[in-house]
Amino acid sequence: MLAEQPLLLKPEDAARALGIGRTKLYSLLMDGSLESITIGSRRLIPRDALARFIDKHLAEARA
Repeated sequence: MLAEQPLLLKPEDAARALGIGRTKLYSLLMDGSLESITIGSRRLIPRDALARFIDKHLAEARA
């Protein structure tokens, strides 16, 4: 059975999920802070990449 939520998000959806703008999201992708994959000409962000991004920044904030 497939998950009800898509495993890969469009950049606009990933930005919305993180509460940031599309330009900031692309900046994070370009500097390697946020992982993505490319399928054809589409760049997609795995949901687990969002979770890792958040976990990393929470750990840094607590340090």
